[in-house]
Amino acid sequence: MIDPAITEEVRALERLDLEGLRAVWRERYGTPPTLRSTDLLARLLAWGIQSEAFGGLDAETRSTLFRMSLPVAAPSLAPGMRLERVWRGTTQTVEIVEGGFRWSGQTYRSLSQVAQAITGVKWNGPRFFGLRQDPAR
Repeated sequence: MIDPAITEEVRALERLDLEGLRAVWRERYGTPPTLRSTDLLARLLAWGIQSEAFGGLDAETRSTLFRMSLPVAAPSLAPGMRLERVWRGTTQTVEIVEGGFRWSGQTYRSLSQVAQAITGVKWNGPRFFGLRQDPAR
């Protein structure tokens, strides 16, 4: 059941600036996080208030979120395999060879060196070739 007092407490957060939100956090939870985003801090406070009033996440949801947060192992690369990436309209193909990676007739020790040769700037090679996901999946 919706509690009007909780609803009003959460809506009151919308009217606060960053320092006001930090003051509410200090009062409820102690030292506030070092966030500079008013929106994010307000959302965290709103979730906390509602969680205290109505209960937090159930065990199954917590377990699912935990599993989703675990790092995904990069695939094993073996000689003979190929990686492809379209870069600026051109497909770039890298062959995995003993001791490195062959691209455009040259062998490199790391995928990051290949990615830099392709782009002209430093890149995380596994991320460039899609072997590693961004942290914010």
